[in-house]
Amino acid sequence: MGKNVLIIGASGEIGSAIASQLGKEGYSLLLHYHQNEKAIEALQSELPRDTILDIIKADLARAEGIKSFVSGIYYPIDSIVFASGVAYYGLFQDTPENIMDEIISIHVKAPFSIIKEILPEMIKKKSGKIILISSIWGEVGASHEVLYSAVKGAQNSFVKALAKEVGPSGIVVNAVSPGFIDTKMNPLTAEDKDILIDDIPLNRPGTPQEVANAVGFLLSEKAAYIHGEILRITGGWN
Repeated sequence: MGKNVLIIGASGEIGSAIASQLGKEGYSLLLHYHQNEKAIEALQSELPRDTILDIIKADLARAEGIKSFVSGIYYPIDSIVFASGVAYYGLFQDTPENIMDEIISIHVKAPFSIIKEILPEMIKKKSGKIILISSIWGEVGASHEVLYSAVKGAQNSFVKALAKEVGPSGIVVNAVSPGFIDTKMNPLTAEDKDILIDDIPLNRPGTPQEVANAVGFLLSEKAAYIHGEILRITGGWN
C-alpha cells in the first residue's frame, strides 16, 4: 500500500500527534488546518522536510471551504485520517443555529464530501484506508453535549455502513473512539476532571499520543483484517 496520508485537522492536539507519529513511521503527509498555523509550523520544524508533501488551509465549517479544499488536493491519497473537530457544551435547546451548522459541517458534511471525492481513485487502485476520530460520546451520548454526541454517532454509523460498501473494493474503513483525552478541547473544570478520572479504571486521562498510536496501528499491515470497527481508546471507561 502507498504511503501518502491526508490528515484533516492536523493542527489540533490529536491531529498533530497523529501527523508526528506517521511522519516518524515514514509516511508522506498532506496536512489540513484552518487557523492554528503555529501547530503546522511546529510539525514542519519537527519532521524531515520531504515528509510533508503539502499543507492545505481550509474552513470546513463552510460549504465553500469544503469545495475549495477538495479542489486543492493535487497528490494521490492512499489513506485519510479525519481528526478535525469542534465541541459545544450547553443545553441542546439553547444551541445557536450557526453552531449547529458548524458542528454538522465539520463532523459530517466535510468527511462525507471529502471521502466521496477521494473514493473513486481508491476503488480504481483497489486499496486505501479511511480512519475517523470519533468519540465515546458517539456510542453512549453525553448530557450537555447532545449535538457533539449526535455527529459522532453519525460518524460511527457511516464507518460501519461504508465499510460494507467498499470492503469488496479493497478499501478499509475504521474509527478510533477516544474517551477522556487530556486536551484543550475539554471544557471541564479541575474538580470535574478529578471526578471523571475516578470513574476511569486506569485512573488517568488518555493522551493524544495514545490516540496516534492506535491510528498508526490501524494504518499498518498488522491491522489488515480490522474493518468496519470502532476502536475504543478509553482506559476502560464506558
